[in-house]
Amino acid sequence: MIINRDNDRARVFNRRAAVLGGGQALMISALVGRMYFLQVVEADRYRMLAEENRINLRLLPPPRGRILDRFGEPLAVNRQNFRVLIVSEQTRDLQATLDALAEVIGLSEYERERVVKEVSRRRSFVPVTVRENLDWEEMVRIQVNAPDLPGVIVNEGLTRFYPQTETAAHVLGYVSSVDEEDLTGDPLLQLPGFRIGKQGMEREFDLVLRGSGGNSQVEVNALGRVIRELERKEAEAGTDLSLTLDERLQRFTAERLGAKSAASVVIDVHTGEVLVMASTPSFDPNVFNRGLTQREWNALSGDPRAPMTNKTISGQYSPGSTYKMVVALAALEHGAIGIDQTVFCRGYTDLGSRRFHCWEGLGHGNMDMVQSIAQSCDVYFYEVARRVGVDRIADMANRLGLGHSSGLGLAGERDGLIPTEAWKRATLGKSWQKGETFNTAIGQGYVLTTPIQLAVMAARLSTGLAVEPVITRQIMLDGAVVQRPPKAFASLAIDPTHLEVARRGMFEVLNGPRGTAHASKLKSKDTKMSGKTGTTQVRRITMAQRDAGLPKGDEIPWNERTHALFVAFAPDDNPRYALSVVVEHGGGGAAVAAPIARDIMTEVLRLDPSRKPRINEDQVAETAPSAPG
Repeated sequence: MIINRDNDRARVFNRRAAVLGGGQALMISALVGRMYFLQVVEADRYRMLAEENRINLRLLPPPRGRILDRFGEPLAVNRQNFRVLIVSEQTRDLQATLDALAEVIGLSEYERERVVKEVSRRRSFVPVTVRENLDWEEMVRIQVNAPDLPGVIVNEGLTRFYPQTETAAHVLGYVSSVDEEDLTGDPLLQLPGFRIGKQGMEREFDLVLRGSGGNSQVEVNALGRVIRELERKEAEAGTDLSLTLDERLQRFTAERLGAKSAASVVIDVHTGEVLVMASTPSFDPNVFNRGLTQREWNALSGDPRAPMTNKTISGQYSPGSTYKMVVALAALEHGAIGIDQTVFCRGYTDLGSRRFHCWEGLGHGNMDMVQSIAQSCDVYFYEVARRVGVDRIADMANRLGLGHSSGLGLAGERDGLIPTEAWKRATLGKSWQKGETFNTAIGQGYVLTTPIQLAVMAARLSTGLAVEPVITRQIMLDGAVVQRPPKAFASLAIDPTHLEVARRGMFEVLNGPRGTAHASKLKSKDTKMSGKTGTTQVRRITMAQRDAGLPKGDEIPWNERTHALFVAFAPDDNPRYALSVVVEHGGGGAAVAAPIARDIMTEVLRLDPSRKPRINEDQVAETAPSAPG
């Protein structure tokens, strides 16, 4: 009995031992299989993961492409940027090191607080930027005092720099830090301190100027500390961009406009190339690269003269009497008046109960079309506009480049406004009134234009062709930058005899004895300029105010003074250049805008940038034949 019980125990034990052994064998088999899978089948994958943990791939920012003027003069370049950094693990006392550094280059309390905060957030071996854009003297002082500045190092990089500062800021724009809305998936945008174009050409051609990033493979330890660089592929610099501007003329025009709130555009009428695009006051785009202080931003944004606005494309102004050639051509085309037919000006004309005045209070007497342009007779154009109608005037204005974008492609450009009867019904829900036609006749009322449009109008009047302005000498074609091919402009389909009448009137404005801008004609005996003055009110003057006597000069608040305008082309016998000048609240077109236009055109003709390569100023002065003074 006892023997049977022992046998039963032995059998149970053997069975349990067998089960346990089988389980162990199964587990060992699974473990061996898993080890085989990991070490043999997945060996390449885990080798790659281990390699990635050991080797970091770091993106290298590319040098930004330069922006040049038509002769290769730099407008936007890259220059050395010396940065002072501090590595906290290499200094025993961070505050003491910052105190010593402050003795060398001076540190604000804000800079010190920022550095301490950054050090606390990063690993001790990671460099923290103390200051960028050190000048040469500051960099040298740090290097000389290096033994007393443990953990302080000087690093060198590139930063955007605009050597002409304010001269072409509105055209070039500026670069600044990447905002969240700028992120497109490009890894370059994730780099600390990377800059992208935010306005002007920097923005429009940002991808071309940006270039392609390089990379550096570095070996790191488990903490991420760099041990050595294994491989390096340099970044590909951005493409240089060539503009049509002439830096010399741009600078001269900006200086001539001075501190006025003003704008001027100069165009080559044969090619449409914009030689000058000046807006004043301006700003220094370099400050946006380093970062504006609150005080600097408040000064810019609070200035009533709007230094951040590119007035050449965004400023909208009533064209005043510069619009009278539009009215004249529309009237001639539709037979509303003959070339030699006269209108009597007695200083005003009545329409119902309203009286519309001429600027010449005593009247001009009998006026034909040429003299009405030359002497800017308002009464003549009231009558002509009444006969031809606002819709036909609008059609001619559109053909001359007014009321729509110039096609330059710059962000912020505005269309202006050329009113029609249908426009008023659709926009204001009211019918057009005859008095509004009178206001339109002298370029006021609803009419709005931009300085670039006025320069295009002058170019088209001088050639009879649909001149289209361009600002770059290069274009994008299939992803590559190529030279812009010359373009043949279409005809405006305006009768040449009608254009000649308008040109004769503009010639008389400057060169006739009674022209409104006779005092601003070119001083050269051989070269003549044709043009047209304009003066526009910015507030309505009632009859009671007129009878009571209007304040003059400095008695009028700046923002209530009239705008001064002038458009012109030269040489008169073979036009090559057209320009516009607008001075906000500057006063009279003849007294203020015309002299500025004369000086700018004189310099344009002296340098003649579309016909000869750039040479030094002394050579120009010596070789320019019969240059206007």
